[in-house]
Amino acid sequence: MMKGMIVKNMSFKVGQTLTVVGVPKPDAANFAINIGPDDQEITFHMNPRFNAHGDENTVVCNSYQGGCWCEEHREGGFPFQQGEEFKITIEFTPTEFLVTLPDGSNIHFPNRMGAEKYSCISFEEDVRIRSIEIK
Repeated sequence: MMKGMIVKNMSFKVGQTLTVVGVPKPDAANFAINIGPDDQEITFHMNPRFNAHGDENTVVCNSYQGGCWCEEHREGGFPFQQGEEFKITIEFTPTEFLVTLPDGSNIHFPNRMGAEKYSCISFEEDVRIRSIEIK
């Protein structure tokens, strides 16, 4: 299902923070960061949309389980610019993913699968990832 850059067989556990630095392409429509147990299921999907899927300047979060998308979750502003570097952090707690966006605002997204560890991260669409770090 996933296309783009996939990091498999890694360990992102409760209590850890994932930091992602990237640059959306100058003509980016959207990009996505996915976290899940494998490349078929996504517990956390973050999709900043510049102009895609009927949305403009919106961050949409969701989960993909059992071959179906779940209920979309939209909160926060849109602190992304095409062609400009961003840095986000994703703190993994037992109940949620706490995302800190480049402007310091937060997104709270539930850990819908309830696992304490995920082993697959992927990046899709119009973005170049410069670094990922788990601490």
